[in-house]
Amino acid sequence: MNVKDHFPLLFLCSMDAKPRKTTQIPKLYTKTGDQGFSSTFTGERRAKDDQIFDALGTLDELSSAIGLSAEFGSEGGHSFVQELHQVQCVLQDAGSNVATPISSARESHLKRTSFSEKPILELEAWIDHYSEQLPPLTAFILPSGGKSSTALHLSRAICRRAERCVIPLVKMGEADADVAKFLNRLSDYLFVLARYAAMKEGKQEKIYTRTE
Repeated sequence: MNVKDHFPLLFLCSMDAKPRKTTQIPKLYTKTGDQGFSSTFTGERRAKDDQIFDALGTLDELSSAIGLSAEFGSEGGHSFVQELHQVQCVLQDAGSNVATPISSARESHLKRTSFSEKPILELEAWIDHYSEQLPPLTAFILPSGGKSSTALHLSRAICRRAERCVIPLVKMGEADADVAKFLNRLSDYLFVLARYAAMKEGKQEKIYTRTE
């Protein structure tokens, strides 16, 4: 098993991988991870419970949750669906960076897996755009407001966990700080988008009330 098992589209979406010509269908299983170890993009073997693979797995989970949000958004006719697909591709780039620990990376690895500030700035522009259309938030809200909104809230919660997984890697100098910043901004975007989806669909957001 290698890093592709933790982030299946990593090499296709972010590494510009070129498929090899073959007349045989490759087997899905490799058996190389049966002893509990996996490989980073740099070729380094680490235990599967290493922080890198924990972060990669959570990024993969986040992308899947956002994919589900996009499907519900498509059913609701929302214009933000394309943005969500774009976010999924950026998450592949984030995974490429995380899968390339700086301590064992060559310069060629770092060039192929660098992560820029551009997607962070784009998220901020989207957040401002949707926030301007929303009523002021005067109370705590619960994940609610219809399928699109609730799925986006779920994505937001997973995004927070992904951020918590990446931050230790950034502190150790193994991943780019902009990856953590992107995830931080992404959770804000998903929260605003959840509220926007509820408003556009005419769904009621449930307000938190303290139980006695």
